[in-house]
Amino acid sequence: MPSDQTFCPAPRRKFVLFSAILASAMGFIDGSVVSIAIPAIRTDLSASLVEVQWINNAYMLALSALILVGGAAGDRFGVVRVFIWGIGLFVAASLLCAVAPGADSLIIARGLQGIGAAIMVPGSLALISKSYPRAERGKAIGIWAAASAITTAAGPIIGGILLSIGDASIWRVIFFINLPLGALCLWMLITRVPRDTPRAGGRLDWPGAILATLALGAVAWGFTGAGGEHGGGATFAHIALWAGGGLAILLAFIWWETRAPHPMMPLHLFAMPGFGAANLVTFAVYFALAATMFYVPMILIAVWEIPEWQVTLLFVPLTLFIAPLSGPVGALADRIGTAPPIGLGCFCVACAYASLALGLDWMQFWGHVLPSMGLMGFGMALIVAPLSAAVMGAVEDQDSGAASGVNNAISRVAGLIAVAAMGGVGATLFVNAGGTQGAFGEAGANLAASNAGLAGIVWVTAALSAIAAAIALTRLRWGPAAP
Repeated sequence: MPSDQTFCPAPRRKFVLFSAILASAMGFIDGSVVSIAIPAIRTDLSASLVEVQWINNAYMLALSALILVGGAAGDRFGVVRVFIWGIGLFVAASLLCAVAPGADSLIIARGLQGIGAAIMVPGSLALISKSYPRAERGKAIGIWAAASAITTAAGPIIGGILLSIGDASIWRVIFFINLPLGALCLWMLITRVPRDTPRAGGRLDWPGAILATLALGAVAWGFTGAGGEHGGGATFAHIALWAGGGLAILLAFIWWETRAPHPMMPLHLFAMPGFGAANLVTFAVYFALAATMFYVPMILIAVWEIPEWQVTLLFVPLTLFIAPLSGPVGALADRIGTAPPIGLGCFCVACAYASLALGLDWMQFWGHVLPSMGLMGFGMALIVAPLSAAVMGAVEDQDSGAASGVNNAISRVAGLIAVAAMGGVGATLFVNAGGTQGAFGEAGANLAASNAGLAGIVWVTAALSAIAAAIALTRLRWGPAAP
């Protein structure tokens, strides 16, 4: 095949690009808007804190445990075919979410949606890479990244406006939106894009995927508690039983991955200098980000009674800073090393969270909360591109795809564990400050106690961000990369 050709003829590549952008938009918007919709979902379905945690965690569990298998499936069965499967399942699950009669059925539907996302998310970039020749690939990926950044910023704002103008049941609209978007994607992929040729040989690591799902599920269940009556706070015995069991299954997963013929997580990567440290930073940073962006909107909307459209502005600084600064910061990291920008970025994020925790009792959204999140967004802009460079620079070129997949999965796992674990922290501090058992995050809950619970969560995220800064400054690269 000539260097300027791929399986997809040039006139049809625009359909590939547009469908990849729409699919990414569904994934990004769904993740951010759901956190804004949690108070409305909780009110409409009379859901407990544990149930709303699992409305998030069911999605994240499936996504984080299966995303590596989803990426490998594209190589095994064909990227276009698997991408269609992922979008189809995601859209069907979105319909189930939209019509869910109760919290339990919504949790199940969100788990199915996470499976679809695990197939769909890695497929979007892989499809662009396989459809465009090398000479045009960078431009196409740039358009995809820019469009994704725009939808990441605009999606929550549009969703917040919708949530602000309707009653509690309006949350169902955010899932219905996926139906026309997904239908358009499927139409383009099925009717306008040819099928690529699957890679011969290779098998999917289903035993690894099952072990990873069981391990992460047990750990997450251990931290969230045995049921709604605990209000998100689990007893020590419950944590020890379930989280300890999850860690035991995780050891079994590691054992299997060292012997699997086609491991979903190549463990030899962690023996490479810098790879383990970069992924520790990834876990800490994205644990802190997920916990903050899940629990802060919940308290602001349900307890402070801030309109949803205003609270969605908390997501804007991430895009506002990351989109224009990632390129220059990445270039700077090439010259001075990844340690300085990542270390400084983690320090800025830690200061942002500490500032937020210190001033929650002021109840100032515009004058305090939003500026703190602005500093967080600036800090993340210093982290994102150099952290990706640190991960990719730690491995050989032939391992770059696997390294990127592992790092992506670790960031998702961090979000899953963060939402699971921090609910118990917030609920315990809430009750200790005079709040009613099981009412943390509910509309009309004790204001001072809610602020105390949220402050505890945010202090943990500040500490983790400071630890990430220390790891970056001591374990990552200073100076330009070796030629």
